[in-house]
Amino acid sequence: MIAYASRTGTKRNLAALREAGWRILVSARGVLRTEGFPYALDNGAWTAHQRGEDFDVPAFEKAVDLLGEGADWVVLPDIVGGGHRSLAYSLAWLPRLAPLPGRLLIAVQDGIEPADIAPYVSGRVGIAVGGSTEWKIRTIPVWGKFAREHGCYLHILRVNSVRRLNLCRDAQADSFDGSGPSRFAKHLAVMEAGRRQLHLMESF
Repeated sequence: MIAYASRTGTKRNLAALREAGWRILVSARGVLRTEGFPYALDNGAWTAHQRGEDFDVPAFEKAVDLLGEGADWVVLPDIVGGGHRSLAYSLAWLPRLAPLPGRLLIAVQDGIEPADIAPYVSGRVGIAVGGSTEWKIRTIPVWGKFAREHGCYLHILRVNSVRRLNLCRDAQADSFDGSGPSRFAKHLAVMEAGRRQLHLMESF
């Protein structure tokens, strides 16, 4: 399971992330630097949501222009907690971003059901499980089953505890991200120990 940490400029934490083999998740609303890491690109919707702002289209387009070509995947623009309105917004962006070489991920939100996105997923279009914390934790198993049945990529957003890491494992997620390891070296140690334990369990 691939681990992504929110981009940080702290050299000590970057060195620890690099040694642990983590990748970087760059936000369109943050500093647009990869720090030499393999990376994925988030659309910045979570930052807009936290600040009570509308989705920042110019910031996202700038991020795609600078970093989209080299990203492992890009999260399609979404509306946090927006349900079907968010899905419609994401799908409207799909043709515009289809030329990018990496995967595109639909961020599923509260109220979205697997049947709603089944027509759109593929080997190149996967899902990122977002939404409210309660909804996300409750539905991770559902999305894990869906991803396996449809052969699509599964990423879990905002994973900052070993408990959530275990949920990712049980869902057979391809990747997850968290901000804690970017800010605190001790948190990276905890999460990396959990990730390594998962890999040991998978090897038996």
